Amino acid sequence: MNSINKILEISSSALGYDIHSLPDGIDVSLLRLLSYKNGFFAFENSLEVFPCGESFLSYPLHKWNDEALWRGAYENLAPIGICFAQDAFGGQFVFSDYIYTFDPETGGVEEFAINLEEWADNVLNDYEISTGYPVAHKWQSEHGRIAPRNRLVPIKPFVLGGEFKIDNLVQMDAVKSLKLRGSLAQQIQNAPDGSNIIYEVTE
Repeated sequence: MNSINKILEISSSALGYDIHSLPDGIDVSLLRLLSYKNGFFAFENSLEVFPCGESFLSYPLHKWNDEALWRGAYENLAPIGICFAQDAFGGQFVFSDYIYTFDPETGGVEEFAINLEEWADNVLNDYEISTGYPVAHKWQSEHGRIAPRNRLVPIKPFVLGGEFKIDNLVQMDAVKSLKLRGSLAQQIQNAPDGSNIIYEVTE
């Protein structure tokens, strides 16, 4: 069994309905994945793959990648490509010439895989790090499942020394959380050493 099939096997039911409203430039391998299962959660909601078309449980892929939704908060730091999945904390997986990770707190990108099969393989081989599963599991054991369209957000940002512990996390609408951290990323990029950073989490 290849890695994509393995992830599909251990994932939730499809999040979306008929495939439509595709973002421009979608890769054929991603379209093929969504034709097998149109969006899904895996690793107890720690990994979310966005569906095409409307869904009550997730932001649809074309809306999630609309420049007006949350990317504007990052300005020049906004990721280039299609954000097709996210981890428990709203870290994005971005499909471009390669598949990259996008850090929502800094706007930093790192190469993660050369194609979707390698992406699935890397997620499976290191799911605790790549999805945030251990912390998300503990948080959900205490607070219940992460609500639809929400992600876990640090009260004190990780980049500023916040810990990956459940008492430093709240759930928040995914769009709201990225707008908040887009502002953080902009401040970090532009602030000289010792500057004050404005960051306030409100549920």
